[in-house]
Amino acid sequence: MSGARTLLLMRHAEAENGHGADYERGLTDLGRAQADAVGRMLSRRGYAPDHVICSGARRTRQTLDGVLGAMEPGPRPEVDYSEEAYSAGVDTLLELVNRVDAGVRTLLVVAHNPTVAQVAAGFVGNEALVSYAPGTIAAVDLEVEWLYAAPGTGAGILLN
Repeated sequence: MSGARTLLLMRHAEAENGHGADYERGLTDLGRAQADAVGRMLSRRGYAPDHVICSGARRTRQTLDGVLGAMEPGPRPEVDYSEEAYSAGVDTLLELVNRVDAGVRTLLVVAHNPTVAQVAAGFVGNEALVSYAPGTIAAVDLEVEWLYAAPGTGAGILLN
């Protein structure tokens, strides 16, 4: 289908325990390995985001760097580092998706739980609510333009 759009919903990889500001927590060694593994897996499966919405938090930025660094060489996606995505609830995260340019075909969102799992559950089913560990990513084949993306407008699967 030529109008197909793919939404990739990723929870940041494993982060350090909270000592100090939550926003500044970085990834652990395991988290860096998780991000790298997701990037390789996305390439293997033929996913190539052309746009990214990434929370501005350190751990999400590091996750995105690891994912993109491990993907097959190609054009780099445009990245929006979004302060809104850091504390977003389900409605706000979906609003960010709804604002994406209609020309984007594959959108990667890197954000935080519980919101990412809750949004994914709207497309994948409730299994996402219990199995969205750090570094988990879901792929949703949307049947609509970004403006109309909402639970029930596409079907998704957990990729890892």
